[in-house]
Amino acid sequence: MILNTDGGARGNPGPGAAGVVLRNDTGDVVKQVGLYLGVCTNNEAEYKALALGLQTALGIGVKTLVCRLDSELVVNQVIGRYKIKQAHLKLLNDAIKKLAAQFEAVSFEYVPRAQNNLADKIVNEVLDAA
Repeated sequence: MILNTDGGARGNPGPGAAGVVLRNDTGDVVKQVGLYLGVCTNNEAEYKALALGLQTALGIGVKTLVCRLDSELVVNQVIGRYKIKQAHLKLLNDAIKKLAAQFEAVSFEYVPRAQNNLADKIVNEVLDAA
């Protein structure tokens, strides 16, 4: 399965939302979720979107997952390439690692925003409705 997630905050910090899209191996959308997060930063929203996506995938029994995000920072922090300086992001990163450990196989990839447009659209729809 392929998971695309996006998070965003208007104001940074400001009202934030998460967007999640799960696709099967042929690219068909299996599930999509949007969630209002309240006031947060962009980075917090990106982490929370990834957590929501992992929880959603686990909830429908996914065992193998490729996670695609347009946040280079979050991807590189999750895979250990970048250090995490803020304590609140370290807590979110730890939560991601606990969720990821529940899969048989999971990977994290950075993708350009253009390849993450449905998740981004969900974020904007949630924020527009808030």
